[in-house]
Amino acid sequence: MTGRIPAIALMLLAALLSGCSKNKKAAQAQAVPKVTVALPLVKKIVEWDEFVGRLESPKMVNLRARVGGYLEKIHFKEGTEVKEGDLLITIDPRPFAATVEGARADLERARAHAALAKNEAVRAETLIKSRAIAAEEYESRRNAAAEAESAVQVAASTLKKAELDLEFTSVRAPITGRISYAPVTEGNLVTGGEKDSTLLTTIVALDPLYCYFEVDEQSALKYREMHRQGQRVSPLFEAVPSEMGLSNEKGFPRKGQVDFVDNMLRPDTGTIRVRGTFANADKLMAPGFFARVRIPGSGEYEAMLIRDEAIGSDQGRPFVYVIGADGKAEYRPVETGPMQDGLRIVKAGLKPTDKIAINGVMALRNGTVTQPGEGQMALPAAPGQPAGSAASAASAPARSSAKIGS
Repeated sequence: MTGRIPAIALMLLAALLSGCSKNKKAAQAQAVPKVTVALPLVKKIVEWDEFVGRLESPKMVNLRARVGGYLEKIHFKEGTEVKEGDLLITIDPRPFAATVEGARADLERARAHAALAKNEAVRAETLIKSRAIAAEEYESRRNAAAEAESAVQVAASTLKKAELDLEFTSVRAPITGRISYAPVTEGNLVTGGEKDSTLLTTIVALDPLYCYFEVDEQSALKYREMHRQGQRVSPLFEAVPSEMGLSNEKGFPRKGQVDFVDNMLRPDTGTIRVRGTFANADKLMAPGFFARVRIPGSGEYEAMLIRDEAIGSDQGRPFVYVIGADGKAEYRPVETGPMQDGLRIVKAGLKPTDKIAINGVMALRNGTVTQPGEGQMALPAAPGQPAGSAASAASAPARSSAKIGS
């Protein structure tokens, strides 16, 4: 009986050791992290520099009264679109019509007097040849004819001025655009003329719209150097593609072009004024809106892009883990650039054949043995986006956005 106890103890000890060994192997297997790896996307891109601007109308008219009188009728609906030539406001035309009639009568009287003076001058030509009148009389008749002709011109000018004043009583839209409210209502007296004339309303053109923004000196110098090296044209000489988005829009859905650069740098801000032109066919944009605008900030070049979550930070220095053929993670410092369609541009530190850990980066250390699984560097399609569009977008020439100085 006593001989069997040690045997049983040895069997229990062996079973315990066997279980511990299995648990240790299982723990070791669980300790090896599983990571997903993918190759960097390699494609040609153009970096874009991003700025903030404000929309302005290319045409804005403060419509003022050109003649004074009582405002008789407002023909437009406030806040609507009007076309060039539309009748907007009528000022009481009756006093001006009476002035036109009087000026027309004065012109007819002047013409009759001029005709009589001309006949007298013609008769004087005949009489002077036969010495029937004195030379002084002859000269007097000629001068009277000339004065009468001048009086006709003055009367004609007065009639034309009166007709213009009558025409100005019908205020018409000088441009096509959206009209504001009428600060002066019907029945009120308005003042005309060049000074202190009454403001009747305002019209702004809506299609296209300008987006003005300020470019810092360093960026301006960079663009001019790119033009000098043939990497990109300058809007100083040729329009440059541009993209714009409003504050409630994602990305830069509106396409346009930069077609104006101011002729001097502002010394107080160190910036130069630039203008982009954008279509506004739906008329939903309005002058005064803030907008994000971007323009090409580099020439086209081949770049590598990776997911932003694959990048770690070591005291502010970005790095990635490259998984080797043996499954070990290699710490790799990289130089990053701006984002492009959710992917980060890597300017240095990687090769196209490097397999990058795109998840589980926090669990990795240099030399960590991993269980790698293949994945895709391209981001999945957004909801509502056709399947495969992300991959097709990745294969197309890309554009990246960068803030000033990035």
